Amino acid sequence: PVTDGSRELHSLCAQLEFLLQFDLKEKRSFFGLRKDYWDFLCQGLAQCRQEHEGIRFVTSLDKLKTPVGRGRAFLRYCLVHQQLAETLQLCFLDHESLREWYYARSPFLNPQHRAEIVGSLYELDGVTFQLAL
Repeated sequence: PVTDGSRELHSLCAQLEFLLQFDLKEKRSFFGLRKDYWDFLCQGLAQCRQEHEGIRFVTSLDKLKTPVGRGRAFLRYCLVHQQLAETLQLCFLDHESLREWYYARSPFLNPQHRAEIVGSLYELDGVTFQLAL
């Protein structure tokens, strides 16, 4: 199993975060706080009318104060529960929402790149992740 001490885990998480932040439009909350991929994921799952246990879990963690921290915790949750590919695929279903959150260079706006990314993430479902959540 992949654990917290794995160098490959840190590289994987960094690459996932890079992809999710690449060409992300700058958005602000009502209070002026910068939004991040965590907000995109929450909105995408809400639009699919999907109650996601990972969202509930992460929002219940009082120690997480920033969208980046919540996003990282959510990615780890999804890896442990083998839900990352399916979750992202649900968020990518609404192409208008993708265009609302990402600029044109984002690989998520290119159907071929998006399919390759999701396909690669589905391969992670065969990997056991034992991470501290």
